[in-house]
Amino acid sequence: MTIYDISQEVFGCAVFPGDPSPKRTVKMSIKNGDVCNLTELEMCAHNGTHVDAPYHFIEDGKTIDEVDMKRFVGYAYVATHEGDVTAEDAEKILSSAREAVKASGNEDCDAYNRILVRGNAVVTEGAAKVFAGNNILLFGNESQTVGPEDAPMAVHLIMLGAEIVLLEGIRLAEVEDGIYLLNAAPINLGGADGAPCRALLMK
Repeated sequence: MTIYDISQEVFGCAVFPGDPSPKRTVKMSIKNGDVCNLTELEMCAHNGTHVDAPYHFIEDGKTIDEVDMKRFVGYAYVATHEGDVTAEDAEKILSSAREAVKASGNEDCDAYNRILVRGNAVVTEGAAKVFAGNNILLFGNESQTVGPEDAPMAVHLIMLGAEIVLLEGIRLAEVEDGIYLLNAAPINLGGADGAPCRALLMK
């Protein structure tokens, strides 16, 4: 089995404009005579590689601890795309995922339900509606947000409104297009709008 770590290192990670950056404070140090090394960290739930829960943009939406874990863990399909993802592009990505699943011969594979986009891609409202209309479980991208960085609300409302988990800030440069097993389980932050995760793909 090959395992791909598609997560960013937290303290050097990309941060959405305006969000606080992660901070590490050494509270105890063996070299200073303490009994152990101990780190205190301070960060935003949406720093680096993270997942968005519906509550991020929807007041009565599910918080991260309320989201079904099957959305974060399971088969996923990686597709490469650069630029705006239009409704037509979204349909093509989903069609490619279904064809790959059929070709795999694995009756249990549902990779078309978890879509990861490799490249500098921006989800349009049209694409968001296609993904929502197809009831996918999770959508992941390399940007720190889905949709335009200067106007992310509309796309978030469409996708989170359909309870699609958004896995943002992943790193897929070393990953080829195709089917993988995904584990993007978040830290269990009760009542939170999102959470960091150590996202892994397995081939």
